[in-house]
Amino acid sequence: MALLLSLLCILCLVGPVLGQDMQYEEFMAQIQACPKECHCPSNFPRAVYCDNKGLKSIPNIPPYTWYLYLQNNLIEVLSADALRNATSLRWLNLNRNKITSEGMEAGVLNAMPQLAHLYMDDNLLSSVPSPLPATLEHLRLSRNRISKIPAGVFVGLEKLNLLDLQGNKLMDDAVTEVSLKGLSNLVQINLAKNQLSSMPLGLPPTTTQLFLDGNNIEKIPAGYFKGLPKVAFLRLNHNKLGSGGVPKNVFNVTSILDLQLSHNQLTEVPLIPSGLEHLHLDHNNIKSVSGSNICPVAVETVDESVNDSVPRLRYLRLDGNEIKPPIPSDVILCFRLLRSIVI
Repeated sequence: MALLLSLLCILCLVGPVLGQDMQYEEFMAQIQACPKECHCPSNFPRAVYCDNKGLKSIPNIPPYTWYLYLQNNLIEVLSADALRNATSLRWLNLNRNKITSEGMEAGVLNAMPQLAHLYMDDNLLSSVPSPLPATLEHLRLSRNRISKIPAGVFVGLEKLNLLDLQGNKLMDDAVTEVSLKGLSNLVQINLAKNQLSSMPLGLPPTTTQLFLDGNNIEKIPAGYFKGLPKVAFLRLNHNKLGSGGVPKNVFNVTSILDLQLSHNQLTEVPLIPSGLEHLHLDHNNIKSVSGSNICPVAVETVDESVNDSVPRLRYLRLDGNEIKPPIPSDVILCFRLLRSIVI
């Protein structure tokens, strides 16, 4: 009876797995090849958990692994030998290790022809790894020491839609049309907390989310966003933008929904596009605000009906400036959909 119950338990675990996309022989080979340092759950055999183990090197990985978790270790080298069986990997998490660019063995990533998600936050990389697999969709490299993006590193990465490079040492000459070439379907790029002093050039027109917080940007070129017709979420908090460096109509882009300009040196509220829904202007040097100056349409033309011509602003943050309440009535008349004003 005990043997029968054991067999039934195994069948209960293996049954759902075999019903997904794994043959019994593959399942057994995967479980048996699980490194002693790692955990390979029988109900999720495609995943190998080697995180938080104090590992200094990567153990040999089972051949049918799709998801490999190696975060929070002491790994210094990304070895092609240790990953020679990992040709089926879709997801590789190497966050919070000690991997350097010199420790990236040649071709180690490109040998994973199905890799879609690569996470290498909080390592010691000085350059974007190269070459990268063409299947990559998400690349996270935040909080490294990256100062270089090799020319052509993104060529052929037509599936890449998220690139996170925040918290590195990138300067203006590293972020160029040449270094970003190939990002034809990028949706989100995070360049916050680098060493940029100007708006980055060469961003693909597919960019929807652009994060540039915590740089040293002083001005935005007129017409800059004409090359970014889909940008909807724009963050420029904690820069050095003054009103003289922000052309009057620079944000007059119909796609922008969320604009964040907190902790800058603005003295005036920039012109607000009609479609904007959230505006953060806190902690600047703004002394006053009036509907006649910031309303995207003539205040007297805004009626009480809610239609496409009514400005869409719903959230406005103005605290940390020199503005004293109350908010002028023409601001309220213009932005009839406002639900929250912080002053």
